[in-house]
Amino acid sequence: MNMDIVEGKWQELRGKVQQQWGDLTDSDLDQIAGRRTELEGLLQKRYGYTKERANREVDEFLRGM
Repeated sequence: MNMDIVEGKWQELRGKVQQQWGDLTDSDLDQIAGRRTELEGLLQKRYGYTKERANREVDEFLRGM
């Protein structure tokens, strides 16, 4: 699934994002609004991921959708 689709279906997918990364708050999910760069940045901030790991985690998540 590409990020254009994610942005369009964000309200449906935000629950799955929160299941995957439980430390993300509702406010975080509002801020992300389906934007990949926002999601990756918050994963780096909340989980201490490197940029590469955040990118890889999001890729794996999207492949599973």
